[in-house]
Amino acid sequence: MTVAVLLLGVPMAIFGVVLVQDSVLSDLRLRTESVARAVETRLTFDLEITDESLRRWTDDETVNIPMRVTVTTPDGVEVTVGDEFDGNTYEVRQGTASGALVVVEVPASSLFWRGAQVVILVVVASLVAFGVGALVAGRQARRLAAPMIYLAASAEQLGAGRAQPSIMTSGVEEIDLVASELVRSGERMATRMVAEREFAANASHQLRTPLTALTMRLEEIEMTAEDPHIAEEARISLEQVERLVGVVDDLLSSARSTDGGTTEPLELAEVFDQQQREWGPTFRRAGRPLRFEDPDGIKVLATPGALTQALSTLLENSLKYGDGTTTVAARPSKSGPDVGVIIEVSDEGEGVSDELAPRIFERHVTSGKGTGLGLGLARDLVKADGGRLDLAQRRPPVFAIFLAAVPKRLESMDVLPPGSMVVVGRRRRRR
Repeated sequence: MTVAVLLLGVPMAIFGVVLVQDSVLSDLRLRTESVARAVETRLTFDLEITDESLRRWTDDETVNIPMRVTVTTPDGVEVTVGDEFDGNTYEVRQGTASGALVVVEVPASSLFWRGAQVVILVVVASLVAFGVGALVAGRQARRLAAPMIYLAASAEQLGAGRAQPSIMTSGVEEIDLVASELVRSGERMATRMVAEREFAANASHQLRTPLTALTMRLEEIEMTAEDPHIAEEARISLEQVERLVGVVDDLLSSARSTDGGTTEPLELAEVFDQQQREWGPTFRRAGRPLRFEDPDGIKVLATPGALTQALSTLLENSLKYGDGTTTVAARPSKSGPDVGVIIEVSDEGEGVSDELAPRIFERHVTSGKGTGLGLGLARDLVKADGGRLDLAQRRPPVFAIFLAAVPKRLESMDVLPPGSMVVVGRRRRRR
């Protein structure tokens, strides 16, 4: 719109100035010819050229700019009437048949201001056009922005796990096409989610019966075994089965959850204490030190069972494949303590080979001492909470869990942290 106003306004202003100047000069030439004819007539009848005979051209009410008329007779007598002005002038000269000279002058400043008036009118008209265009554009932008914001909210619902968001038609063909595609994508996602949940539910249900039977059998062996070594092995196996039962329960809960909103603020100190109580005796029997560093009041957003299972898997792998002291530490991420938290599990062993490292989280990939399911399942559990599990360092091995942090400014009694719900220019959603 601005470009259109400029492309039209600038040539129009230039054309207006030229047109005004041509009009004034044309009028000046006509007046000069009229004065010359009157002078020639008076000279023909031997009438004197006086101020009174010339004043009717300068006093004409139709003349709205200063004008001066000078007549020089054949005898050399000069008669001048009109306004006195200094500076540059535009003049038109014309001689008569009797030898008289007629000069009509107007100040150059008058032509300048005539052109300036035209330019001012064009500028005012351009500003009015720009204002009207801006008003219309603003209303049109609001008309288009409302369905776009609604469409963005629907896409956010789809990304948050609501597979079938409610989408209304806007009347704008392009936006409605995108909305229709979102609906189709949501339907496909819903179909896949239903299939995955059914598979997980069926697998969990099928595993429950043999796991329950295996638990009862191991408990019976532990209670009736006369050899203390057999009883100890039965107890360790029972712990592994109980942990596997917990994983199955988590899978079943995840399959039944449609929104995935199971995360909650967790004190890492409590999680570390629980892991210390569970794994401390096992590490001591193996002659391995287990050290948990103080998390210093750090809180994370995670599912309690998922985070506990992920840490248990990493500690079990460290006990089985690692060596030396196993250390569990937590620290804020580089983005800031209110953004993310990194939980690192490391030991002093030989680490992960270069051949195994790229595929260590794949299912059924193992060094030969296990099933290869633990790390893959742990990564899925962390990912379900919006986090990430990576092999941060190969030698010595360091596994890192990246989770969202609970901001320290978030008080437990507040439903929402202070701040506006929507910021113009950038949309921020408080949770």
